[in-house]
Amino acid sequence: MLKSRSSLPLAFLARLCVKLEAPMHNPRLDQLGDYFFRRLAALLEPVTPASDLNPIDLSIGQPLHPTPALLKDTLSENAHLWHRYPPSLGTPDFRQAVADWLSWRYRLPQHMLSPDRHILPVAGTKEALFMIAQVITPESKHAAKPAILMPNPFYNVYLGGAIVAGAEPVLLPVTARTHHLPDLDALEQDEALLARTVAFFLCSPSNPQGSAADLDYIKRALRLARSHDFLLIMDECYSEVYGGEPPKGGFEAAAALGGDLDHLLVCNSLSKRSNAAGLRSGFVAGDPDIIKTFNRLRSYGGAVQPMPVLAAGAALWRDEEHVRASRALYEQKFDLADSFLSGCFDYHRPDGGFFLWLNVGDSEAITRRLWSEAALKVVPGAYIGYADDSGWNPGAHAIRVALVHEKTVTEQALERLVRTLC
Repeated sequence: MLKSRSSLPLAFLARLCVKLEAPMHNPRLDQLGDYFFRRLAALLEPVTPASDLNPIDLSIGQPLHPTPALLKDTLSENAHLWHRYPPSLGTPDFRQAVADWLSWRYRLPQHMLSPDRHILPVAGTKEALFMIAQVITPESKHAAKPAILMPNPFYNVYLGGAIVAGAEPVLLPVTARTHHLPDLDALEQDEALLARTVAFFLCSPSNPQGSAADLDYIKRALRLARSHDFLLIMDECYSEVYGGEPPKGGFEAAAALGGDLDHLLVCNSLSKRSNAAGLRSGFVAGDPDIIKTFNRLRSYGGAVQPMPVLAAGAALWRDEEHVRASRALYEQKFDLADSFLSGCFDYHRPDGGFFLWLNVGDSEAITRRLWSEAALKVVPGAYIGYADDSGWNPGAHAIRVALVHEKTVTEQALERLVRTLC
């Protein structure tokens, strides 16, 4: 005879149903909001683009120049390694290639960089920039909530990493007055903030404005980091897209200050430099204690790079020919921008990167108008800036335009933009 069921499983199921209706999650995620591409999709969803024009997407910083043949060849030559689990430290060859490139690019003293102590491969800089906050954020600093500084407008990943790590993101407004870089004069006056700061994100050339910090500025930022015991995190992923003189970097500043790498972390990748965003190959380099601790974290949850990807990455860091060719294509497109936009929208030719930052007024309204009337998709500056307590958002007046298409498509896009807005 079958025994009757106990009421215990029913009670358990009832509790389970409640949990399914309201699942537990990290409340810090509630502070993030939607990523700006989701906000852009929602903004444009009810808008019908001009039907007589082919849409052109200028919203994503995704290089569309030819991918180097070297990439395909190296992946093929190392295809026999796909079955191997890759080490979180990468390969000695990859780390050596990065060390050699950094030493060449920034004219570093011999032996300033150790491939084994100072360099760590990552799956693109996005992963590194998000995860690094978890490495360096304590419960408190000087009995106060840790702060992480970042420019405003900014790459949204900085904000996400700081919030999830439990730090307070402190957004430093950047404007044309400060060459679109954080105002270090103002920062130095805030001793209470600096005392609880654990990191400072500095992007140079900057996203979205394309402004490059000079060597004195980076040295000053690094001295601030050392005197107040925080980490200067240099996001240099646009370092190889420039016109004229190559942008300065964190390692140049460290070399000028004696060669030590304490309190400095530099992030770079092959996404922009080598038109290989899908490869997800980058590196972090700098303070050896941070590199060691970061590798410990990544051993648990990092997306390590497959062996063929590491081999391809090493080959690309060793080749400059494809980088020069790509840089020349960007120069041609900025020549077009000069001819179309000179005197309009506070246009300036950026120091580096491939974005235009155009002062158009109401960035959301103009973004909708460009999609509706010109089938051009851009990013409202309001979505990559953040409003302060007074409601002022330093990005709300501008749109970001990515010059990532081939020259003929870029020319069409610029012609449509000017025809629509001028």
